[in-house]
Amino acid sequence: MSLQDPNVVNAKAPKRIAIVIANPAVSTTTGWPVGFWWSELTHPYLAFLEAGYEVEIFSPDGGACRGDALSDPNDESGYSSTDLISQGFIHTPDLRAKVDATKPVSAIALEGFDAIVVAGGQAPMFTFADAVDLHVKFAEFFEAGKIAAALCHGVAVLAYARTRAGELIARGRTVTGFANVEEDVADEAVWSYGQLPRGAHLMPWRIEDRLRSLGANYVQAGLWRSFAVRDGNLITGQQNFSGGETARLVIEALGR
Repeated sequence: MSLQDPNVVNAKAPKRIAIVIANPAVSTTTGWPVGFWWSELTHPYLAFLEAGYEVEIFSPDGGACRGDALSDPNDESGYSSTDLISQGFIHTPDLRAKVDATKPVSAIALEGFDAIVVAGGQAPMFTFADAVDLHVKFAEFFEAGKIAAALCHGVAVLAYARTRAGELIARGRTVTGFANVEEDVADEAVWSYGQLPRGAHLMPWRIEDRLRSLGANYVQAGLWRSFAVRDGNLITGQQNFSGGETARLVIEALGR
């Protein structure tokens, strides 16, 4: 994907990343098909490759996954039409094939990867509650001292991931994720287009509210700002514009 020299310290032992994307689902609030967000997969993927890392793609259940329509640069809405990184990924057959045949999270071998990165999109808000293997695997990485990262609505995993002692990973830690002010803008957009009645919400619950209720120190950088934060080996990114920044913190923590 790049001609940049990764300049790794040890080419015989590259860092390895497990990126997790959500399986397709149907929103219980809108009835629309939902999935993962393309840029939250593709932008970190490119950053990791340019750092000389190896990357594999997983999903909670395995199998073919689907991007949210608005995240596809080819969608008629044009919302993501300038996302050339995702465009390149989608039109590279061997990369697209990885999304069409993801491995299940249960197949992630802790000893085989240096970090787990959970991408967002709308589907995590409707599917992660039942993604028990993901809760367990994310906590395994965290407790092993390896990098455990999530971004945007993928941070929903922190509502469920617990240590072996039963403590929520998020409690007492500084984290970010999709902000209430961003949820407000998203809701207002569907209301203004008449796609939902005013007062109905796109999401069944909100990342910021849930993290605060769990005792996390939630922070954010403002509306649609690229932002990520690291608290020890836990890394979180704010929203879909934060994939590159989230990857940067992962690379900073792991080195080359």
